[in-house]
Amino acid sequence: MKAPQGFGLRSWLRALRTPTSTGRSPLVMLLILAVLVPTTALLGFFGFQDVSEALTYPGRITGAALALLGVITFLGAGAVVDYWFHNSFPYSGSVALLGAFAALVANLMLLVETWKDGDSTLYLALWSLLAAGSVCAVVLVYRSRISIPGPRRLAAAVIASAALAAANFGYEHLFQPSQRGAKPLIAMSVGKAVVRPDRKAFAVPVDIKLENHADVGFYMLGTEFHTMGEKVPLSPKDRLHEQWRDDAEQWSKADQELHPLSRREIHQRGQLLAAQPWLSTGQWIEPGEKIVTQTVVQLPMDTPYDQLTFYATASFARKDRLGLDTLQRMGYSWTGVDVPGWVTQGGLDAVVYRGRVYENNALDEHTRDPRWVTVYWRFGTHGVDLMENIARHGDEARVLSAAESRELVARYGIGRAATGPYEQTLWDIKKR
Repeated sequence: MKAPQGFGLRSWLRALRTPTSTGRSPLVMLLILAVLVPTTALLGFFGFQDVSEALTYPGRITGAALALLGVITFLGAGAVVDYWFHNSFPYSGSVALLGAFAALVANLMLLVETWKDGDSTLYLALWSLLAAGSVCAVVLVYRSRISIPGPRRLAAAVIASAALAAANFGYEHLFQPSQRGAKPLIAMSVGKAVVRPDRKAFAVPVDIKLENHADVGFYMLGTEFHTMGEKVPLSPKDRLHEQWRDDAEQWSKADQELHPLSRREIHQRGQLLAAQPWLSTGQWIEPGEKIVTQTVVQLPMDTPYDQLTFYATASFARKDRLGLDTLQRMGYSWTGVDVPGWVTQGGLDAVVYRGRVYENNALDEHTRDPRWVTVYWRFGTHGVDLMENIARHGDEARVLSAAESRELVARYGIGRAATGPYEQTLWDIKKR
């Protein structure tokens, strides 16, 4: 006789509702396993990846904690099966409850971190479901009338382990990213000018030294050295107070130059004489390392300037906060390369570099959209500066709010070191 259509499905559903030999529903067991099994897989994936690849020691400890929680949820899943069918292990109920609670702690932490920093809607939805499912799993296991030996000791162990995992996770993902005090230092030394044998030109050697006294390394996103020539005529008599006010207003419009107010000196806005990077873009400096470079500025003997002013700047990012591909030169603002208007504002030119950024831990790497760092080496007739931005593809031109800029600096440890102005009079050279 032919079985009615759907008989197999109805039989399977009836079997899921039929209590096992231990008196527990297999359907409830499957619901619990539907939470513990994917949680185990995700914790193992992120945990073991962080153990081997995280950029910081706390990050690797966090990876080890996630991997350990994954082991606990795996044992919990096995204990659930034993507790529901055989009950051959006397403590399987307790282990099942411990596994469900470990899944709850892990999924809640991952949900908070993804909600705080992630871009992926898929992962956010996934951990929302797993966190809600973990709550149900804990309740279902607890209400299955398990016998807990030493409930106070077990509760104390669970609370202590959860507090330790949460504290370490919070240190790695919440507290540590806010600590950004370290940075390398730049020192500059201007040597004695040397006159060319035909006495028609002279050269000024400049040594630039970069020292890293911090306990972390830094990627050099960009460096610049530039020289300004300045005319500083002297007034035959004391200048009026109103002229001082005019000077203050004029110098407030200059981005790079610093000038004093003077009773007799009439400072004029300097002219850019020379500019260049002094380290390769994308180079890095390790803790305790020192890098020294030298450049030479050459000028004709009849230069109209009264003094030279030297500046050096470096823009960097911490190596423990990001990984960085080689920064490649993308092109120039005057050859059709897409450059935001806020970079070239005022008619400035820019050389554009770009490289792929990698997050410092596996969770952020998979839950955040890929990002690139773009560095603009910007120059004009009145100075040189560096501008950097880390953004998703297509967002490079967007102007960040003040809060977004602070968050970007905090996350990737972006900073800047500068030295100057170093001023040198040319009177002793020109009188020769």
